[in-house]
Amino acid sequence: MTCQNNVVTELRVVGDKPAKVKNFVGFAIPNQTLSGSFSMDSFVTTLSRLTSLRVLSLVSLGIWGPLPDKIHRLSSLEYLDLSSNNLFGSIPPKISTMVKLQTLNLDDNFFNGTVPNWFDSLSNLTILSIRNNQLKGAFPSSIQRVTTLVDLILSGNDLSGKLPNLDRLSKLNVLDLSGNNLDSDLPSMPKGLVMAFLSNNSLSGEVPGQYSQLSQLQHFDMSFNKLSGKLPASLLSLPNISYLNLASNMLSGSLPDHLNCGSKLQLVDISNNRLTGGLPYCLSTESGNRVVKLGGNCLSVDLRHQHAESSCIDVPVKRKPSGEKKIVVLVGVIAGIFVIIVLLAFGLLMVCKRYCPLGISEQHLLHKAAQEKSVTGFSSEILSNASRSSSKKNSEQTLQKFGFSFISEAANLGIQGRPACRSFTIEELKEATNNFNNSAILGDGSHGKLYRGTLENGTQVAIRRIPSSKKYSMRNLKLRLDLLAKLRHPHLVCLLGHCIDGGEQDYTGNKVFLVYEYVSNGNFGAYLTEDNPGKVLNWSERLAVLISVAKAIHFLHTGVIPGFFNNRLKENNILLDEYGIAKLSDYGLSIVSEAAGTCGENGEGPKSWQLERLEDDVCSFGFILLESLVGPSVSARRDKFLLDELASCSSQEGRQKLLSPIVLATCSQESLSIVVTITNKCICSESWSRPSFEDILWNLQYAVQVQGTADGEHHR
Repeated sequence: MTCQNNVVTELRVVGDKPAKVKNFVGFAIPNQTLSGSFSMDSFVTTLSRLTSLRVLSLVSLGIWGPLPDKIHRLSSLEYLDLSSNNLFGSIPPKISTMVKLQTLNLDDNFFNGTVPNWFDSLSNLTILSIRNNQLKGAFPSSIQRVTTLVDLILSGNDLSGKLPNLDRLSKLNVLDLSGNNLDSDLPSMPKGLVMAFLSNNSLSGEVPGQYSQLSQLQHFDMSFNKLSGKLPASLLSLPNISYLNLASNMLSGSLPDHLNCGSKLQLVDISNNRLTGGLPYCLSTESGNRVVKLGGNCLSVDLRHQHAESSCIDVPVKRKPSGEKKIVVLVGVIAGIFVIIVLLAFGLLMVCKRYCPLGISEQHLLHKAAQEKSVTGFSSEILSNASRSSSKKNSEQTLQKFGFSFISEAANLGIQGRPACRSFTIEELKEATNNFNNSAILGDGSHGKLYRGTLENGTQVAIRRIPSSKKYSMRNLKLRLDLLAKLRHPHLVCLLGHCIDGGEQDYTGNKVFLVYEYVSNGNFGAYLTEDNPGKVLNWSERLAVLISVAKAIHFLHTGVIPGFFNNRLKENNILLDEYGIAKLSDYGLSIVSEAAGTCGENGEGPKSWQLERLEDDVCSFGFILLESLVGPSVSARRDKFLLDELASCSSQEGRQKLLSPIVLATCSQESLSIVVTITNKCICSESWSRPSFEDILWNLQYAVQVQGTADGEHHR
């Protein structure tokens, strides 16, 4: 650690964890990674307090998880090295704003998705190294514009397609693109290049004559490609060349007899090509200590390791379509695209003429309202980032890869087999509830009365009457209801429709009803009490419910744009169906109702727990976790002393005193510790230090995995 003027400017830590874990699947691995309770999100939040940090090097520490976008808060960083860890997911786009960055090293991790294409935003970048990850896609064209680059290392990934000319990178010394799937011709290279590693790709064509001008080149490896044509004798004569490897290609022809090799040349490997004829003296065994490998050709020397000359005759290579044919195909494609664009533009114009004059301002209001309702910790910046389809796609692929398919898949699962949301008449609802008879009331809260009803076709429903609001016009209200109707997820109570009784131009005075599917087996809170031993859930069952709800909330935050925050979460809003599957109810009501929730139930929680008055789903979910741990009778105390007890719940005695007996009887200690830790983070009074729902899910999933292992060992 280095400090200047009482602030930390450099932090370098090198650990003893394995350089790269084998068979890593997105969870902590004992003795190889940091524990399951480690949170990369919280860790970066803590680091971001070091606002003057210029150098951050955390190597082989076993840190794991997605690298959060908030890494960009370290805006003074000039050197960032997170190599040899277990980071996965997309490389955060916000790194592109770290304009002081000179070195970026993310080697030997598990980053996947498409390789970023914003590197030209880093105007001071000199070293870019992301080798041995799982990045896919084309070589990023933005790199051509990073003229400050000295080292470019992208080896050991899955890059494909064409390699562009790199001669504009005048300062480039080291280029390593080996171990990818690049399949173009060789590009031109900067004249100052010192080392080039391009082996194990599918590069084809002849070696460009421009390479004879690379006077600084010392190490050149083009082995295991599909290069053809004559071996470029000029490479052997470069003044500084010491290592030249062109093995396992399709080079043919012979070398000139009177070739002068460079004086520094130490190793030449031209084995396994189609070379014929003899060798120049500078490559013969009599030329000194120089190592020359030439087996697998058709040369007239070293005959024991050569093929018959007939096997090295050039075989006609299938050429790519001629230029004329390419042009015809290209013109056809362009014409087709143009026709499609014209048709789409015409259709869009007709839609806009019909709907836009009335709808644009309302849609703007919806987006603005969603942003205003976003709580501390969920800024408008996050909402705007969520709308970037490429980032969203990468994060979906990441989560799917490690078992979290709930973002895109959840929406599909929710839509399949679910009725479309429709408008009901007030007469239908009166008939369903026997004219809203008091005997049909299921509950009454800040979001209005909830009735049980039966539709004409026999479907049982739950009908909530929403309190009136003066804020919205009728059209605005309908737009908001349409947004709410689009939410479909296996762990959300399905909204079947709505009814606006009155037909006035203003919301005020109208009666608004939401019609939901009826979930028959009661709420989560009823299954946590010890008063009914036959119904109480054990630890594994509680974890299953909590994970289902966390998935639903994560979908509300990220699965639709704009996200739905401030969902007034509490255990009584978590319902269980006849199969024991948990579903969240009363979500998203903040966009159609003036009723405002807080972190605690009935608005009392934040005052009695001495927390900030925040409409924060993470905080609310934290108290649901707390209820799952201690039971409703203990959590009803609602005081700071309870939270202090939970924070000090590391001892067995403390757990026996505070936690629910059924939890203690059915949980493993490690699984319990993970959930206690994440609960403390969720209900932390400092909103900026609370975890994301992605982080919460990872921890709950890991707690299930640990519990399953413990149960298996117990049975054995």
